[in-house]
Amino acid sequence: MTPSPKPNMSADEVLEQVERDGVEFIRFWFTDIVGQLKSFAVGKEQLVVALSEGMGFDGSSITGFHSTEESDMIAMPDPNTYAVLPWRTDGGDDSRGSVARLFCNILVPGGEPYVGDPRRIMHTALKRMRKMGFDEFYVGPELEFFYFESDQLNEDGQPVILDKGGYFDLTTLDAASDLRRDTATALKAVGIDVEYSHHEVGPSQHEIDMRYADALQMADNAMTYRIVVKEIAHSHGVYATFMPKPLFGENGSGMHVHQSLFKKGKNAFHDGDARHHLSDTAKHFIAGLLTHANELSALFAPNVNSYKRLVPGYEAPVFSAWSQRNRSALVRVPMFQPGKDNSTRVELRCPDPSCNPYLTFAGLLHAGLEGIEREYEFPEPLDANLYELSPSELDERGIGRLPATLGEAVETMADSELVRRALGDHIFDRYVEAKRAEWQEYRVQVSRWELERYLPVL
Repeated sequence: MTPSPKPNMSADEVLEQVERDGVEFIRFWFTDIVGQLKSFAVGKEQLVVALSEGMGFDGSSITGFHSTEESDMIAMPDPNTYAVLPWRTDGGDDSRGSVARLFCNILVPGGEPYVGDPRRIMHTALKRMRKMGFDEFYVGPELEFFYFESDQLNEDGQPVILDKGGYFDLTTLDAASDLRRDTATALKAVGIDVEYSHHEVGPSQHEIDMRYADALQMADNAMTYRIVVKEIAHSHGVYATFMPKPLFGENGSGMHVHQSLFKKGKNAFHDGDARHHLSDTAKHFIAGLLTHANELSALFAPNVNSYKRLVPGYEAPVFSAWSQRNRSALVRVPMFQPGKDNSTRVELRCPDPSCNPYLTFAGLLHAGLEGIEREYEFPEPLDANLYELSPSELDERGIGRLPATLGEAVETMADSELVRRALGDHIFDRYVEAKRAEWQEYRVQVSRWELERYLPVL
């Protein structure tokens, strides 16, 4: 597999392309620390100045950014991220023109990178990688999602599904085939390579897979993917959600993340003479992921609802082990195919698509690099179904498990020196604070399940 070429546009080329595309407004995109997409628009007349000096804004109301007394921020657009938004294009009879977007790096007055910018955290992780002699960190996330009739619940308190199809179904049960097709077309229009799309295991659950790319570009792509899926769904009169577990008794939506390191154009994870075709680099990287998975859990499974998905029995892995065939393990190594050395990769199966991809990919990279740098011991693979092992059998084999709740995950992260180094003090402290508050708010709620179970008998 050969990676897609990176976009490489100068500021002048962006200005020329804006004219060719009939763009009148450009949306500047960035994220807060929890991964919520933020945006403001500028007219094309301001773009010349914006590309050279950035655009100032008040960051005091952005989650995790500075408070009011230190609120001045600058959004500096990255020319390489220019794309026209296909749902806001000029169809020929719209005098308002088309709308494009640019992802931004956030700066403080004076031009220094802002410590609270999640995109900066990805830059910092890649800098560490290059210091260690690697050139690229490629990732291929698989974001699953659900389509519902709307964001409103029915009389039973449940979302209304569009179909009752199952994995890879191609029948009248799959009511969203055309919707997936239109979404894939829109993704291609914004420069995202799509490999395939299909119905997932759960009713009304779907997946459109992006071709892998370098981690920074893929973090941008993941943010774009989420908004494209939701916008195209809206245009069809339905609602798309990346909520990890919206339906009781059904599989949740994951974001399996395929990862590989490259050095001098070659896959550093591949060793044709080694067992499993895994190099020492790959083995230590996997050990790093397994060792630090619990500390990273609050990043890649960031919400209360995430832990309703991470339970045994629904294909969402919770046990700290790796395998080539066992999908109940946290890390899977896809079977090697002769002649495809560059496809050697590791797949982390526990993240979900509600995460902040910049912080998640950066955290995963730091964990893997830590394993390489400190030469973590590589465990034996476990090919048994881990869900069938008793707690004592898991303990005997030294198999841990992910945190069971957001509260547990946040407190594990709060003690992590690795995650603090990965995120920096500013984001680390604010992220922990935000997630502790979310957990505390959830803890005091009284659910419908509790009322139905306890009220009549207690």
